[in-house]
Amino acid sequence: MQFKDVIGQSAIKQRLIQSVRENHVSHAQLFLGPAGSGKLPLALAYAQYILCPNRTETDSCGVCPTCQKMQKLVHPDLHFVVPTATTKKVKSEPQSDLFMEEWREYVIQNQGYVDTSGWYTFLDVENKQGYMSVRDAASLLRKLSVKSYEGEYKIAIIWMAEKMRPDTANKLLKLLEEPPEKTVFLLIAEDAEDLLATIKSRTALVKIPAINLNDIQAALVERLYCHEDQARDAAMISEGNWLTACHSIQESEDRKLFFTTFQQWMRLCFRAAYSELIDFSGNIKTFGREKQKELLDYGLRIIRNSLLFNNNLGEIVMLPEDEKVFNSKFAPFVNPANLAQIAELFEEAIRQIERNGNAQIIFTDVGFKMVGLLKKK
Repeated sequence: MQFKDVIGQSAIKQRLIQSVRENHVSHAQLFLGPAGSGKLPLALAYAQYILCPNRTETDSCGVCPTCQKMQKLVHPDLHFVVPTATTKKVKSEPQSDLFMEEWREYVIQNQGYVDTSGWYTFLDVENKQGYMSVRDAASLLRKLSVKSYEGEYKIAIIWMAEKMRPDTANKLLKLLEEPPEKTVFLLIAEDAEDLLATIKSRTALVKIPAINLNDIQAALVERLYCHEDQARDAAMISEGNWLTACHSIQESEDRKLFFTTFQQWMRLCFRAAYSELIDFSGNIKTFGREKQKELLDYGLRIIRNSLLFNNNLGEIVMLPEDEKVFNSKFAPFVNPANLAQIAELFEEAIRQIERNGNAQIIFTDVGFKMVGLLKKK
């Protein structure tokens, strides 16, 4: 991966490039930032830039044998440690080395923008939580104890470093304190609180912010061929998280459905159109349970946003323009007299749907009760 493939983050890119050009590459760095901010793509582009023999002032060359191997994640001087768990393939003692084929496929398929949820789904670990065992640290120690194969440096990327178990982190400490010559450790994490203080104290912090919304909008148009207005709305919702923006585009049809359905539902409630509310609830049966829950959850978000509008904080509500207009008009009907009851009504409806309750009865009950609640002053 090259720096040009990383969305936004121009200041971080320049800082990383400068460290290489000035020969000030710290042997252990912690890339810390929120989900979807591009920590792994930045680390991969940085690693490729360090190893590329024909680097320019702004990027790796992208065409030399080193860059070609880096782009396929098969360079012999590039090593990964990632959280894993037992699967149908690996039934005991999981470790990163046993899943490198899957890891490379997953990262390349997603252009480096990955998260643990997607990784665990890709591995099919079911409900198990991934972790890094002491076996991972021991394996990394063996790999880094030998001379680099092709490049000047050996690079170890430890993705989601907060998933290290204490014994793993303690074993890694020895490597960080006495690193092999020309070795660079790039630790990637989202939650600094879950990292050992000793690990944090031995790494140079590279704080990575959420991606600028304009950069996300431009990338959505360029990479996903979105219309400008659709990209703008997705960027607004994303809060700087590329993965959320992509998910928003992929789920845009569902979102439009939830918006129009919730809007229709509330208008029937305002009119106290009881017979139409019964018909409406009958139609909701066709949604399926997951979409029924998502519709109710969408309603809860509208209710929470109403609090922001009612406290003159509407500018921080992240919604597409048409939804924001509706939410601002709906907000005055949510007040201290009915807020808690409306929220509990929707939350209880979600619980009943999860228990396989009759959707038509549940939505009819919510609709009838909303008729009275929306009139409360």
